[in-house]
Amino acid sequence: KIDRKSLEILADDDSEVYTSLETLAEELPDNTPRFVLLSYPLDLKSGRKAAPYVLLYYMPPTANSELRMLYAGAKELMRNTAEVGKVLEVAGEEDVIGVEEVLKN
Repeated sequence: KIDRKSLEILADDDSEVYTSLETLAEELPDNTPRFVLLSYPLDLKSGRKAAPYVLLYYMPPTANSELRMLYAGAKELMRNTAEVGKVLEVAGEEDVIGVEEVLKN
């Protein structure tokens, strides 16, 4: 998350390792954006196993404009610092749960 006062990107206070996309989707705040670093193991359509490292850019539709601007401005910094292979923009629970299908394609 981004600390509004210091403008630093910080790990969330209750950060933990999630074992399913459904659990992650349930835990994301309803009106606050987040950056989520995700390494999700999956079987590709070709039969190979993969664990792509991606950044989920979570921007719920109910986020206020100040937070939207903060997170939009920090997205490329987060992408470059984390050295992820792909950035996926998600807006709600359904989008987060659907990440597996997007990664398979």
